[in-house]
Amino acid sequence: MKQPMLTNFDGFPIGVGMNHCPLRFMDQHDAQLDYYGTKLATCSSDRSIKLFDVSSGQQTLITHLWGHEGPVWQLAWAHPMFGNMLASCGYDRKVIIWKETNGTWAKLYEYANHDSSVNSVSFSPHEYGLMLACGSSDGSISVISSTGDGTWDFKKISNAHTMGCNAVSWAPATAPNALFDQQSGQQQVVKRFVSGGCDFLVKIWVEDNGQWVEEQKLEGHSDWVRDVAWAPSIGLVKSVIATCSQDCRVIIWSNDGTSSDWERKTLNKFDDVVWHVSWSTTGNILAVSGGDNKVTLWKESLEGQWVCISEVNKGQGQLGDRPSSG
Repeated sequence: MKQPMLTNFDGFPIGVGMNHCPLRFMDQHDAQLDYYGTKLATCSSDRSIKLFDVSSGQQTLITHLWGHEGPVWQLAWAHPMFGNMLASCGYDRKVIIWKETNGTWAKLYEYANHDSSVNSVSFSPHEYGLMLACGSSDGSISVISSTGDGTWDFKKISNAHTMGCNAVSWAPATAPNALFDQQSGQQQVVKRFVSGGCDFLVKIWVEDNGQWVEEQKLEGHSDWVRDVAWAPSIGLVKSVIATCSQDCRVIIWSNDGTSSDWERKTLNKFDDVVWHVSWSTTGNILAVSGGDNKVTLWKESLEGQWVCISEVNKGQGQLGDRPSSG
């Protein structure tokens, strides 16, 4: 099944995840801008990764990276405090971490401890150190971390999702309500991430005494969960997660920090499968793309309702205002 590529807020395409072949870029599976928005990384079915300089508004090829033995599904940039570093995952069951040294890109580390396709990679907030979560079709999730001395450790969550994990996303390091509660802002933040799978479930994982344990199971989708996105936090009062599914729905999950309960609200029921969700930097606008060949932007109103503020159809060059008839 094919899908369109989602563009980010600067007009460049951004990631679409596991086995998601965009209509306009038939062999491209993902594209990610780095932290500063000056480099663009793309990956495709030809097993290659391409890096472009986009600082001038034009795409100038920097290099090709070869190391995978099958289609490359997804990419993730590390925080720049670790240097220019990129992670990739693919059908060959591998996760590769690449790093630029003195202008030359090379393989830094290869992780090959999954039994099936690795569909999603996500670097943690830099406050947690150099750490990468990886979701696989074998149903497990690996968390890879650098020890700081050139070696790498990994922790594996076996049977995280029946039939496979499609997406992973880290919780922000900023504690909810930290903007208003000075004591809360000084507390050590517990490491968490969210995952979505072929078992129709969304799960939240927390680190406890060095091990990753299931903290919450969120039920609401009726088909494969294709993407998950934990909203960035600027210290506001709640945690927010967006999920999308082959059931054609996007669900917004929120937790106010006073209990373990997550409130579920359906953002919209679309006409086709929804492949990808992505938050703006401030976490108040959500981009959604799916099988209807549209990218839509959504914002929560003061009344707590999610409103579509913009949309673009396949073939259009830029995002425009949502038509009044829509």
